[in-house]
Amino acid sequence: MPSTKGAITLTLISNGFPVNFSRITRVAAIGAVAALALTACAANEGAPDTSKTPDASTSLSGTLVGAGASSQQVAVQTWTAGFQIGNPDATVDYDPAGSGTGRESFQQGAISFAGSDRAFKLDEITAGGFGACDANSGIIELPAYISPIAIVFNVDGVESLNMDAATIAGIFAGTITNWNDPVIAAANPDAKLPDLAISPVHRSDKSGTTGNFTDYLAAAAPSVWSFGSVEEWPVQSGEAAQGTSGVVAAVKGGQGTIGYADASQAGTLGTVAVGVGAEFVPYSPEAAAAVVDASPLEADRTAGDLAIKIDRTTEAAGVYPIILVSYLIGCETYADAKIAPLVKGFFEYAISAEGQDAAAASAGSAPISSKLREQASAAIALIK
Repeated sequence: MPSTKGAITLTLISNGFPVNFSRITRVAAIGAVAALALTACAANEGAPDTSKTPDASTSLSGTLVGAGASSQQVAVQTWTAGFQIGNPDATVDYDPAGSGTGRESFQQGAISFAGSDRAFKLDEITAGGFGACDANSGIIELPAYISPIAIVFNVDGVESLNMDAATIAGIFAGTITNWNDPVIAAANPDAKLPDLAISPVHRSDKSGTTGNFTDYLAAAAPSVWSFGSVEEWPVQSGEAAQGTSGVVAAVKGGQGTIGYADASQAGTLGTVAVGVGAEFVPYSPEAAAAVVDASPLEADRTAGDLAIKIDRTTEAAGVYPIILVSYLIGCETYADAKIAPLVKGFFEYAISAEGQDAAAASAGSAPISSKLREQASAAIALIK
């Protein structure tokens, strides 16, 4: 079983929220609930109207257990709050233990759904062994969370820097080691760069964020980054930290540090604008969404498996190529049929326009396009 340390459990109290909010009001309410959970605030301000209750004949009940990507942590918390508005007797427990742990736990049957910053590879699917699924079931993979991966740093007096792919790769490969290196200085003539050692911070755990970051390095700077696209950090240097929050904390706690993290957790750290074609593009949800919209689905996948092949080397204007597409993963057919309606309902809320807007407000993610939502809805319809 996956560790329950840091697990997210959101349960709205008995009477719940009204189910006939307008979309805008509901998103605001969901954001408020998620913010309360994130800060562990027990205040009773803004209590919901208890004069109306969800329709018991249509609402779901039970506990849905998932684990995986820490990048999705805020989004899953937000989706849970929204899902529970109409289903106050349902509970979603999500452990942000990392993408690798989530996929492994899903294969073992320890959880009913996984969050992962990469889709399962075709050979992994062929090997089978998805414990929660019926023996002959395929899997569902939904690109539900799209976010930039921010390159964050902590250098006194410097809030932003321009770097191309080769510079970023050189820093994390250990070949560029000082903040006043001529390559960094040339791209940032107005920055006051100190004579200070660069201290890279990377993930210590098997991580989909690492996989997406190294996928960018391998595609955009192959002559500098020779380690390929990998989920376990390959360079024996720098500082290792557990999870997204660990990397951010290590960068904040050091001086001259630099790391990579889901942009939702970048906070007030300095960030890098990435070289794309002739310009340097700062991260944003819009720039991340532009890459996804221009990228095709992977070949040889089933109808419910919506794995995206991200174009990391695009030179289109305004595109930010260091992104992660994080998936919600479930079974087409569950071994325990009672779990299927819970998974289906939670996934439906997560990819809905309301769910995507709420996640964007709380986590800074990029809402999926209407076309991708239609494809995801068709995939969810396969769950039984």
